[in-house]
Amino acid sequence: MDNNAEAANDGAGAGERRRLPDFQQSVRLKYVKLGYHYLITNGVYLLLTPLIALVAVHLSTLTAGDVAGLWSHLRFNLVSVVACTTLLVFLSTVRFLTRPRPVYLVDFACYKPPPERRCSRDAFMRCSRLAGCFTAASLDFQRRIVERSGLGDDTYLPAAVLREPPNPSMAEARREAEAVMFGAVDDLLAKTGVSAKEIGVLVVNCSLFNPTPSLSAMVVNHYKLRGNIVSYNLGGMGCSAGLLAIDLAKDLLQVHRNSYALVISMENITLNWYSGNDRSMLVSNCLFRMGGAAILLSNRWSERRRSKYELVHTVRTHKGGDDKCFGCVTQEEDGEGNVGVALSKDLMAVAGDALKTNITTLGPLVLPLSEQLLFMATLVAKKLLKMKNVKPYIPDFKLAFEHFCVHAGGRAVLDEIEKNLSLGEWQMEPSRMTLYRFEKHDLVRSLVHSNYLILPLFTMFGNTSSSSLWYELAYSEAKGRVRRRDRVWQIAFGSGFKCNSAVWRALRSVDPEEEAVKKNPWMDEIDRFPVVVPRVSRISTD
Repeated sequence: MDNNAEAANDGAGAGERRRLPDFQQSVRLKYVKLGYHYLITNGVYLLLTPLIALVAVHLSTLTAGDVAGLWSHLRFNLVSVVACTTLLVFLSTVRFLTRPRPVYLVDFACYKPPPERRCSRDAFMRCSRLAGCFTAASLDFQRRIVERSGLGDDTYLPAAVLREPPNPSMAEARREAEAVMFGAVDDLLAKTGVSAKEIGVLVVNCSLFNPTPSLSAMVVNHYKLRGNIVSYNLGGMGCSAGLLAIDLAKDLLQVHRNSYALVISMENITLNWYSGNDRSMLVSNCLFRMGGAAILLSNRWSERRRSKYELVHTVRTHKGGDDKCFGCVTQEEDGEGNVGVALSKDLMAVAGDALKTNITTLGPLVLPLSEQLLFMATLVAKKLLKMKNVKPYIPDFKLAFEHFCVHAGGRAVLDEIEKNLSLGEWQMEPSRMTLYRFEKHDLVRSLVHSNYLILPLFTMFGNTSSSSLWYELAYSEAKGRVRRRDRVWQIAFGSGFKCNSAVWRALRSVDPEEEAVKKNPWMDEIDRFPVVVPRVSRISTD
């Protein structure tokens, strides 16, 4: 009996031991990395603290006679003192005059079209049927695309497209451009209280609509900007043009002192509407939507107090020297002479390579020393020591940034970036909700046609690729997530092929109540988000 009891106790003990957690597995690596990060980041302070303590102890032993002797020594070496002081003042002056001027983001505004421009999915299909140019098969194809697009029922289209039948024209395209640009700029000037006459730099980017006079000239004429304004109009640069415009404005503000720079990012839908039956090009009709953003930058010291962000870094990566990269996104005609944007099947690989190059350049600028040391150690082990079993180390960018604004090129794109950068749902939420609320879904995988894919490379409220990042940042602000000293990473891709990044640091906390007054495009519905986005959302066939 005793032996049986002992065996039973042993069995029970073994069972208890089996139920105990495996502590080696339960200690999460991320907490070890976090401790390592804090140790390396604060290592300088840990090393300096004993030194400062020793100096303080030594100074406490000085007597009045020691201080008098030191003063006497300096008095008899007046030339050395004056020379050292003069050199220090000279070097300080040179540093002050040559250092880059800070660039502040005073505020930004995202255009939200009026209710009469709203186009539900059912309304879109009704307009397509009444257009009279689509076959039954094409209408059914568009319906299936919209059902899987990830679009909601609160997106917007211009008047020329919503009319029955649609009447795209140069005049209608100008009206759309004016509505988007002037709507965003009016809100921005009202937010900031800045007079249009105070703006010294103007940069407008729009990829596929480049009329004469230019879009920047339209802005100058409408707001009667001053005659010596420095203005630029960027075209054909795709989804990354918004960050290119920011980078250009930053460089111009290094030259023009005490000035404001107005950046306008938009796309135009009216003249890019497709009325044929090529399935690959019909995708554009399903996904194009209205939107745009206006951003006010300044290099004035007086603006720091009220500005939202300070621009810390911009990193531009251009792969146009490679023929495959250059040709992966091109605007061209189909077999019937209709113009569309052709995407090569190599696009995802090209984008991944451009992203890798961009973050390799950005990493040393933003990552803490702890992550850089880990990355360097794995690189040395793999390249120099030829240790093939060592996996490449992916730095933890969550230690460098609190907020991520990833160009929402599609659900699959966001999934890949989330996986490769080890981001969580919270970090990806602004991009995913923007994709659901205003943008397109990734159909690259399902619509490959031969070696090419005809697809509009536009996002956010539809065809506003370059402005999508600002809607994502507006989402974080509406949620009340942006706090003082938070860091924001914006990253976008564009034709050519380009991958560009911008890093901002929040100068103050953003109050959602203040955003409601300032017409943040999310504020009237922010409580609905985040939502679960279905893979397929059926549309009535009536």
